[in-house]
Amino acid sequence: MLNRRHLRVKVLQTLYAYQLSEDKQVTKFEKALLQSVDQVYEMYIWALNLMDEVADYVLVDAEERANKFLPTEKDLSLDTRLHDNTFIVSLRNNEKYRADVKRYKVSWSFDPEIVRKVFQQLKGSEAYETYLNQEDRSIAAEKDIIKFIFKKIILTSPAIEQVFEERFINWPVDKEVLQAMIAKTFKNFASENPTQNKLAELTPNWDEDRPFITELFTQTIRYADEYQQLIGAKTKNWEADRIALLDTLLMRMAICELLNFPTIPVKVTINEYIELSKVYSTAKSNTFINGVLDKILGELQTSGRIRKHGRGLIQ
Repeated sequence: MLNRRHLRVKVLQTLYAYQLSEDKQVTKFEKALLQSVDQVYEMYIWALNLMDEVADYVLVDAEERANKFLPTEKDLSLDTRLHDNTFIVSLRNNEKYRADVKRYKVSWSFDPEIVRKVFQQLKGSEAYETYLNQEDRSIAAEKDIIKFIFKKIILTSPAIEQVFEERFINWPVDKEVLQAMIAKTFKNFASENPTQNKLAELTPNWDEDRPFITELFTQTIRYADEYQQLIGAKTKNWEADRIALLDTLLMRMAICELLNFPTIPVKVTINEYIELSKVYSTAKSNTFINGVLDKILGELQTSGRIRKHGRGLIQ
């Protein structure tokens, strides 16, 4: 699922796009921010549906082999238990899954070869042979072959990688989140009663996380000039055009968070933006940002502008 760091990245990406755009309609970019978060969940549903369709394809394969001109005895007696895999059946019976497939108009029919190739690769694996020979049909046991399909075939397929890259612009960043959500789903689906098995949540608490990202985005833009003055006062020996745009945006976001989110501890904020700079900016950015934010933090604390309460008081 998306944690706060992932959400900060979403805000950073949207701020960067806003900064480079001639269109300065904040509401338009705020909507794009929320869509970028929702796309992670849509990606998750597409991945689940691919596993569902692969399991369904066993019937297509069996029918094709049975209808061959000269079918063998094996062709006429194929084991199609994958279609009724306990995990897959539970997924198909999940009302939210069915509703989300419909909502996002998910279907891999645009390229039937993808599902076929995944199944063909699965069919030739030792893991599939082991699955067909196992007697345990509990959901705990049946999940193993679906995990194999996802981890060993779907995640390693260049063709599937290309589909996700083309459909989801932030795939390189969000792929890690997708894997975590699928892993959470395997953990959640532990009951033989399908009604007890829940899909993964997009974030730990969307009621709190939604206003966090929208306010962080809009407040960073609203007070950009003020935050830039604070940054400028601490970087007088630096020419403005020498400071990377991403560094500037990260520092503005950090200042915004220090001033406007009283329940987030100061140390958490500083550490988060230093860590983000290591991944998304230049090699020396984390040292530079750390130094500037440390000076700004001292000034804000001295002037009494940092006001924390509740969880925000944690050191």
